[in-house]
Amino acid sequence: MKDSLSLVTDFYEFTMSNGYFNKSMQSTIAYFDVFFRKIPDNGGYAIVAGLEQVIDYITHLQFSKEDISYLREQNQFSEEFLQYLENFHFTGSIWAIPEGTVVFPNEPLLTVKAPIIEAQLLETMLLLTLNHQSLIATKTSRIVKAAKGIPVMEFGARRAHGVDAAVYGARASIIGGAVGTSCSLSAKKFHVSASGTMAHSWIQSFPSEYEAFKAYAETYPNSCTLLIDTYDVLQSGVPNAIRVFHDVLDPLGIRPKAVRLDSGDLAYLSKKVREMLDENGYPDCGICATNSLDEFLITSLLEQGAKIDSFGVGENLITAKSNPVFGGVYKLSALEKDGKLIPKIKISETMAKITNPSFKKVYRFYDNDTHKALADVITLYDEQIPKDHYVIFDEQNPWKKKTLSNYTAVCLQKPIFENGKLVYTSPDLKQIATYCKEQLTSMWEEVKRLENPHLYYVDLSEKLWHLKKEMLAKAVTN
Repeated sequence: MKDSLSLVTDFYEFTMSNGYFNKSMQSTIAYFDVFFRKIPDNGGYAIVAGLEQVIDYITHLQFSKEDISYLREQNQFSEEFLQYLENFHFTGSIWAIPEGTVVFPNEPLLTVKAPIIEAQLLETMLLLTLNHQSLIATKTSRIVKAAKGIPVMEFGARRAHGVDAAVYGARASIIGGAVGTSCSLSAKKFHVSASGTMAHSWIQSFPSEYEAFKAYAETYPNSCTLLIDTYDVLQSGVPNAIRVFHDVLDPLGIRPKAVRLDSGDLAYLSKKVREMLDENGYPDCGICATNSLDEFLITSLLEQGAKIDSFGVGENLITAKSNPVFGGVYKLSALEKDGKLIPKIKISETMAKITNPSFKKVYRFYDNDTHKALADVITLYDEQIPKDHYVIFDEQNPWKKKTLSNYTAVCLQKPIFENGKLVYTSPDLKQIATYCKEQLTSMWEEVKRLENPHLYYVDLSEKLWHLKKEMLAKAVTN
């Protein structure tokens, strides 16, 4: 993570930029949007995350002598272009939806307005950062929802796809609702709770399970959590844990914190463990469950009446194993020529890949009585939302209309950079996580269902819809 990030850029960003430069286009102002087309796991919503790292990257983006030397060795770039890179710094403007916001397909999560080379060179880092953290925040949110208020801890560092995936995946999990992480660096870096006690190797390192538990309780009496499935949960693990609680903690007047189950039939075992702990005077000793959990397994456990007080979720969270690609893209939406905006559109045989043209904004309509989100509308940048009523309609079936009233319309994107100057202050991680909870509260439960969620309305304004139709018709005619 200490390496320069300036070359974390797809090579074609450099070949295109060199081409722009050689065609004297370096001053051409371009507009690009970051958006995604499909919600992971066929879910009803996504959580955007990663903006703070995007800001840090752009703020420090420059090309070192070593970077320039490497590019020169490729024999594909003019010396004039390489000299341009030597003095590179971002001078454009950026608008973005704040981290922790509930978002939906095709909404511009981030919009860049900058000289075309500057905008082009940002693509890879913007996408990999927002894609990764938004994916993990979204997955965590689903898992937390399934847990129904039972705390969820992120336990996935050892299964993550590299150091950054572990560290920033943990960050994203906190945004999504996790209460702590097993990754010590993440806990330190982001000022969140570090979670973890022992592995099976601790138990195996002692002559007996009882001695392993006793040594741990003597070392950490005030936070004693014992892993009870190394040998046999009911015949060995729980009885030995109870003996240690009696022998070590009771004389000190300290209550045990928890026991952890990491294998077996978690529903059955948790109920039996609860009975044994209660019968021996430890009704306040929690039961933590781990072992390849996800939102569906957690839902099943709770439906079976499992007696679990916390969940540690690893590989299925940190890798978003069930759907490990967020799918965000970076598309040109407009250019400027002689101060005039020229909308651009990408056309595809696949309807979902046809982009929305021009410089845009996203508004969310909240009902003034319930404070629930009603719909989102993507508009042209200079449109104003009327205060009394607004008609939304389906882009593919425009006869499907609905009139909104008694609402408050909020522009989701906030200014981040203005002409190269950072104008946004990132909240701390706990503030983002709190904001995310508030965002989720504003969504109807039907939208948040894990399976077959209600389709939230994200429509185009009438002006944007007509512009898109006109550009499509003109492209077909040509």
